[in-house]
Amino acid sequence: MMKFNELKAGDFVIVNNEGDLKQGEITAINTNEKQICVNNGTQDFWYELDQLSPIPLNEEQLLKLKFTKQINADGTVKYLKGAFRMLLPTEGNFSKFEIWYRDEKRHIMQPIFVHQLQNHFLDMTKVHLNEAAFS
Repeated sequence: MMKFNELKAGDFVIVNNEGDLKQGEITAINTNEKQICVNNGTQDFWYELDQLSPIPLNEEQLLKLKFTKQINADGTVKYLKGAFRMLLPTEGNFSKFEIWYRDEKRHIMQPIFVHQLQNHFLDMTKVHLNEAAFS
């Protein structure tokens, strides 16, 4: 289950609307009612936390977020978005990796979800990670 305090406006999640799963973007959060408003591409709807699922971080999601991919001679893979970098030990291995922006570096020691990467990106760059960031 996702943690309510990890979610921010602009984060991407999967919503379950009576069995219909869609990826959407959080547009608002009601902390009093513990509800999250998500735009599914057409309109905004309010959801309970148990109706949301995280999106696993993988190459497909990074490419949707407009990262560029660089395969290095030593077998490592670097994803780039502006000055933000992400280095995987091997292609497709998102279990442990490094991220950095300018002189700040973080070691991620377990698989994370897209909204968690968005939170790291925001914390480090002060810009919310979406398709348009640094384009």
